[in-house]
Amino acid sequence: MSLPSAYRKVIATQFSKRFREASQIVEVPLQPPKANEIVIRSRYAGVNATDVNISAGLYTPGSQPPIDLGAEMTGEVVAVGEEVSSFKVGDWAVSNTLGGYAEYVTIPARRAIPVPEASPEVLSLVVSGTTASIGLNTVGEMKSGETVLVTAAAGGTGQFAVQLAKLAGNQVIGTCGADDKIEMLNELGCDRVVQYRREDLGRVLSAEYPRGVDLVYESVGRQMFDTCVDHLAIRGRLVVIGYITEYLAPPEEMTSNRIYFKLLGKSASIRSMFLLHYMKQVPEHLARLLELYREGKVIVAVDPTGFVGVEQVADAVEYLHSGQSSGKVVVRFGA
Repeated sequence: MSLPSAYRKVIATQFSKRFREASQIVEVPLQPPKANEIVIRSRYAGVNATDVNISAGLYTPGSQPPIDLGAEMTGEVVAVGEEVSSFKVGDWAVSNTLGGYAEYVTIPARRAIPVPEASPEVLSLVVSGTTASIGLNTVGEMKSGETVLVTAAAGGTGQFAVQLAKLAGNQVIGTCGADDKIEMLNELGCDRVVQYRREDLGRVLSAEYPRGVDLVYESVGRQMFDTCVDHLAIRGRLVVIGYITEYLAPPEEMTSNRIYFKLLGKSASIRSMFLLHYMKQVPEHLARLLELYREGKVIVAVDPTGFVGVEQVADAVEYLHSGQSSGKVVVRFGA
């Protein structure tokens, strides 16, 4: 197929955590790929809570606007440059580099991953799924027979953490903030769902899990984080993969004893995991996730709200931050 002369994408023209304020849709020329590059026509782009950190310039230190927005996309390879042997026209690929909110993406072939299809489910596995897999298994050193707590368990990455922890033979607790997410979490494998707007998580953990929690997969922050720390078991591990409650607000200033007073007496630890620091491990973890997905051992929950094209990217980001979403939020491009 012949490439169009131009395409549209979403960029940040100023740095701000207010995504809509920072972003702008622009039309730019589409150039043929250079050597070692491929051009992907977008089919789906993934929406992430951390999009507001990207639009604020936090992931591109030292850069100045404009910068491309969006962290992940999947689609069809429509052109390949010289010396590219890993892809051919018609293949499906995913990319987890910046610039995913675009109708076409041109990247070095080495930064793309071949996939069996371009679907919201497969896209969800690439960033959200691998974050959960690496966060639990590599950073959290998950074992079998443990108690694992997943906060924001109905979210894009929480859903995978629940399933992977259950597949590993663990007791799984999941938190959510709405009644309509409880059934979904039960289906994913949660042994106990805590709707934190109706139940106090700390009281539930004290009453039902008095020995504490062995592993926490935590993405909420603030009071949720504090509660999780307080209820770590002996040699418990808490893995921070985000803190969505403080993405759109200034950091909360705290005055309290230093954290080692809570950790040392239990030989507990707090760890953190930012996927860009583990990119070499992504292919291995993604391959396992794709196998589990094909075998039906992992299901992918995709939020049913339909966002289409670059015009609705800001709507999708704001929807995710509203707390209404269940599963992975995606934006669809084309047919």
